[in-house]
Amino acid sequence: MSDTRNLPLRVLFCCGVSQNFFDLPREQIGEVWQAYGKMLNAIEAMDNVRVLGVMDDDRLVVGNADGAPWTFYIMADVADFDTAVAVCNLYRTTPVGDYNLWRYGKIEARVGRALTVPPAVANQG
Repeated sequence: MSDTRNLPLRVLFCCGVSQNFFDLPREQIGEVWQAYGKMLNAIEAMDNVRVLGVMDDDRLVVGNADGAPWTFYIMADVADFDTAVAVCNLYRTTPVGDYNLWRYGKIEARVGRALTVPPAVANQG
């Protein structure tokens, strides 16, 4: 069996847009979108992070997602737990006018590892 301790963590960052975003006047929404863009660029630029993909489900969920609290997802390989924490912390530190991004959204991380199916073993019967 292979040693998986040195493999990166596979992390699904679940991101949701809060009602505060939807309460904004139209002319202020763009500033929040730009902050999300800065946050996503910062994640891409982080050492020890490899973004595998970003999925946005806003085509089928319009408005505040009450039943499914997530709006978009970032799948990434990260080097360690502290790196995953640093990605989440971008919601606290990315400015949006007089506030930070966490006023308009939220993030939660699901941490695991890449699924590896072991090779078939010959039946020893």
